[in-house]
Amino acid sequence: MFELWRRALTFLLILFSLSLLLWAVAGALAAAITFGLLLFYRWVYHVRHLLALNYWLQDPEGRTLPDASGPWDEVFSRIYKMVREHRKERTKRAAALHDMEQATSALPEGVVSLDRAGHIEWCNPLAELHLGLDGVRDVGQHITYLARQPEFVQYLAANNFSDPLILRGPRQDDLILSCKLVGYSGNKKLLITRDITSFERVETMRRDFVANVSHELRTPLTVVNGFVETLHDMPNLENEMARRALNLMGEQTQRMEHLVGDLLTLSKLEDRLNVLQEEVLDVPELLPRCYEDGLALSGGQHQIKLEVLSDCKLLGCAEELRSAFSNLISNAIRYTPPGGEIVLTWQLLDNGQPLFSVKDAGIGIAPQHISRLTERFYRVDSSRSRASGGTGLGLAIVKHIANRHQARLGIVSVEGQGSTFSIEFPAKRRR
Repeated sequence: MFELWRRALTFLLILFSLSLLLWAVAGALAAAITFGLLLFYRWVYHVRHLLALNYWLQDPEGRTLPDASGPWDEVFSRIYKMVREHRKERTKRAAALHDMEQATSALPEGVVSLDRAGHIEWCNPLAELHLGLDGVRDVGQHITYLARQPEFVQYLAANNFSDPLILRGPRQDDLILSCKLVGYSGNKKLLITRDITSFERVETMRRDFVANVSHELRTPLTVVNGFVETLHDMPNLENEMARRALNLMGEQTQRMEHLVGDLLTLSKLEDRLNVLQEEVLDVPELLPRCYEDGLALSGGQHQIKLEVLSDCKLLGCAEELRSAFSNLISNAIRYTPPGGEIVLTWQLLDNGQPLFSVKDAGIGIAPQHISRLTERFYRVDSSRSRASGGTGLGLAIVKHIANRHQARLGIVSVEGQGSTFSIEFPAKRRR
């Protein structure tokens, strides 16, 4: 910068000195004419370099930087250096972008980048295959224009992406996708799709196997249990060991019948063709019946209280909800020592959500077990559960019923002090 000022001031100083000298020698007119001609020459000089610079800037990649002299030489040199650095940086970024595209193309999931309004910015080849997109033609299109399944549109509008969405046949075929939206860079989103067709087929085979085996076991178990009861009631059966054996056989066949019943219930709940049969359920009227069942199961060994703090009704399946409530009550009775207190509560929370809870004074649950309680056959104390007649499927059934009603199963427990199991229903199901 200093050099530019120095050159500009030097030219002006020489021009003024020459004009003054001519004024003294040839007069004022000659000095003025000379001064004007030199200024015009300087103006032409600068305009020529500006035009050359403008011409080059119109296509700096395809044209050669023009030659310059005087102060313009340094200006052109600096601009060329900046352009060269820009080229290097652009080449580096292009290489990084290419590497990233190659990496995302190699991912086992489809990836679609969406702007804050849900328009497609970019997608990898697997996403094109999953959703039927075109990575060039569909850029700028809204994702719901191309993935039009109602469940996907609702998932996107709900703005709650904690759980993935299972999308069946997005391209009118047998493809099953797990879709999840992840926020990044402010309000932008990544739509990640995964092909879970084979996994779902294995799950379907497993569910069908369990359901079929359970159905096949039900009849022989009924027959065996009938014969055991018949033998047990025979008047001439005097052998004490035989009676004990028949008692044990009866208990185990009944336990097997309960297990088969719970497996069939789970298979029915997991069946996607089993549509939820909804009706307006009078919960304050239903709970006293569950309470009476709990008293019968307890046999007077526990203090069971029922607190109905709200008269609100619920939209749902009466059979499934009664099963869920009864399972929570029976669990509390099984894990609460004799004399312990169990409180059943139906209330309306401040946010308008109905809540059913069962609070017991049982053995409690250690923190490491809580996250696994809804797994099938998972038992914190297997010996106690089996001794009390539990199948290990009760909480799995409750969780499935809660999910079918868009409800949340909550578990709060302190080891040695008791537990509280609750089902929190969405406000939209309140009636």
